Amino acid sequence: MSIKRFLGAILCSALMIVPMAGCTKKEEKASKAPETQATESAKTPETQSGEKYKIGVSMPTKTLQRWNQDGDYMKAELEAAGFEVDLQYGANDVATQLSQIENMINSGCKVLVIAAIEGSSLGSVLDMAEAKGIPVIAYDRLLMDSDTVDYYATFDNYMVGTIQGNYIVDTLDLKNAAGPFNIEITAGDPGDNNAQFFYNGAMDVLKPYIESGKLNVVSGQKDFTEVATSEWSTETAQSRAESILSSFYASGTNLDAWLCSNDSTATGVVNALAANYTGKYPIITGQDCDITNVKNMLADKQAMSVFKDTRTLAKQVVKMVSQIVKNETVDVNDTKTYDNRKKVVPTFLCEPVFADKNNYKEILIDSGYYTEDKLK
Repeated sequence: MSIKRFLGAILCSALMIVPMAGCTKKEEKASKAPETQATESAKTPETQSGEKYKIGVSMPTKTLQRWNQDGDYMKAELEAAGFEVDLQYGANDVATQLSQIENMINSGCKVLVIAAIEGSSLGSVLDMAEAKGIPVIAYDRLLMDSDTVDYYATFDNYMVGTIQGNYIVDTLDLKNAAGPFNIEITAGDPGDNNAQFFYNGAMDVLKPYIESGKLNVVSGQKDFTEVATSEWSTETAQSRAESILSSFYASGTNLDAWLCSNDSTATGVVNALAANYTGKYPIITGQDCDITNVKNMLADKQAMSVFKDTRTLAKQVVKMVSQIVKNETVDVNDTKTYDNRKKVVPTFLCEPVFADKNNYKEILIDSGYYTEDKLK
């Protein structure tokens, strides 16, 4: 369902005047929201029959720590805001996720929040949501090839990559050091639209140093298609890293940095290094600040990890859901960047930061994200 058509339903109410498109029968069905006068805005959202709005939340898998945390935070925040929540995990299986979302639609969910396993594979259920007037928020992974995606909420994924790239530049002092330095690259799942943003952000920072010869990709594997990792798999990343190390670094060649787009792939590289490398230990980047990887940072096995505070993202999505059901203007701060090949999806971007051994207490402990005992 397009945003314009959904919000157009507001014209049907005499309580508000919003300069949007006209209203259709489908939009009337989608607009069973509480009154949104200023005095009503703080009320817990309820349907006209007095029931809680039911929100469907679809997460891709439980095998990665971050999705468990995202799901838990989302559910807690939505319930605290007065919603009923149907939270499901897709077990990294597209057919399972499709079935779960279909059940959410048929069970009366009023808004869907979807973190896709594969961004282009949900067209059939998105069409079902459109037919029933159910708005869709893509969560952290853009839903591709569909004009029925209403909003996207994520972190600035290009910035994630630039943070990783700049960390390597600064730590190796590439602006001043003579070099050359050796680097390898491990990117993310080609089915995840974010993976290309992470890769592009980092490579835009590192490419000038690669082209000048100050950074040398010894394996020659630089293109996204060569360095991508299906399903962000630790095992796949480890297997590829082992092959690179045995082929190009067995003779004592030093490795100075390994750009990894996230923590699960970084873990694979760390495992491969432990078994196949005896040279100077490289800088390894990551993302998500998973507990295992923070422990690796403290043990000098991983240099940094980009921190995306899922609490921030969850709170923003809950705010967007509330704005949708109240027929209020939905907060976005980017209306140009995120083209899903059918439309540019209005987006809210949260800002990531990085954590390393020097600042992890401030970023992760003092903020209450982890307790110190979790990292021992």
